[in-house]
Amino acid sequence: MKVLRQMLNKVPEVTLYFWVIKILCTTVGETFADFLNTTFNLSLTSLTYIMGSALVVVLFFQFRARKYIAGLYWLAVVLISIVGTLITDNLTDNLGISLKTTTIVFSIALALTFTIWYLKEKTLSIHSIVTSRREAFYWLAILFTFALGTAGGDFMAESLSLGYLVSLGIFAGAIIIVTIAHTRFKLNAILSFWIAYILTRPLGASVGDYLSQARPDGGLGLGTAVTSGLFLATILATVIYLSITKKDAVTVSSHDRMNRL
Repeated sequence: MKVLRQMLNKVPEVTLYFWVIKILCTTVGETFADFLNTTFNLSLTSLTYIMGSALVVVLFFQFRARKYIAGLYWLAVVLISIVGTLITDNLTDNLGISLKTTTIVFSIALALTFTIWYLKEKTLSIHSIVTSRREAFYWLAILFTFALGTAGGDFMAESLSLGYLVSLGIFAGAIIIVTIAHTRFKLNAILSFWIAYILTRPLGASVGDYLSQARPDGGLGLGTAVTSGLFLATILATVIYLSITKKDAVTVSSHDRMNRL
């Protein structure tokens, strides 16, 4: 039974679809958290408990699944994006911890997660998420990347007064550099993936803030409801497409799967 549980990877193949949905999810994480906060007049703490509980439920079913299920996986990513944003907002708004400090703390937390993960499993590859322990490390790392991205993005846009559009350009440029380093100069694939994954969080947050915030604050003034609705609809349509076509499903042989462990 242990061997059977190791036969199917639990995360999607890294394709263009993966990165598109990932950025959409990060944008929703930023704008939908703000939408819930302003619309329902709930405290950040209450919202964190509510969305955190929803995340726990979804992750329960994600861990019980024996293979990658597009709708379930991406629902978990959307929720973890929202929760990561709320955690950072709680630390800065409720506890008064500076964005610089939270950025440093989450950087250390993420580094420790990767270190322990590698020491335990000897790999950080997402192509080998085939056991519950590896999946636990994976989702913990994802949570810290979202929290770090929120803190880092807000620190650059607000604390350093760079603005949303400039921050967007900086993070987009950094992702392009990583892509070139990987494709042209053979930067390690796993390292490239995780750097890009971290950078897409503040990129998506900057996009969300730029679209939703009022014009006097440097945005386009679409509002959090409209921005969240547009991006959620796009995520839903893309995930339905992938669920039908299976274009992002991992299709490797059993021999290759075992070699990736």
